Amino acid sequence: MIETIASAALSESANSPGWFLVHSIGVGMGILGLVFFLGTAVGMVRFPDFYTRMHAAGKGDTLSTMLMLAGFGLVMMEDFSAGSWLLLLKILGIVLFIFITTPSSSHALMRAAFEDDEMPLGEKDLKKLRKRGGKPSAR
Repeated sequence: MIETIASAALSESANSPGWFLVHSIGVGMGILGLVFFLGTAVGMVRFPDFYTRMHAAGKGDTLSTMLMLAGFGLVMMEDFSAGSWLLLLKILGIVLFIFITTPSSSHALMRAAFEDDEMPLGEKDLKKLRKRGGKPSAR
């Protein structure tokens, strides 16, 4: 009898409107993360030089990955049990790791390119590209 009441209480809490809202926010964050990944891909294709492409990749990848993982963590929350909170904390730890490492690695790559004499495109270079209608050549 007590087991039946406990299971009914658990099933009610998992199907309550509050949990639907948490899951909906998680799905929305995941979809928003995919939109930012799409923006990153467009930036990688459309931007003219290495530095602007790396900027798009670093910013978009960091934000989209963080949104998707945080949304996944919210979707996986079933109740307020210790297991659900532990899973959410693990996912947020991964988000923190990505938040720290991705911008650092983008900066290291850009610094290495600058030290290798890969210069960003200036206004004159961009005007020449617009006249030609092409993309910059890879060195």
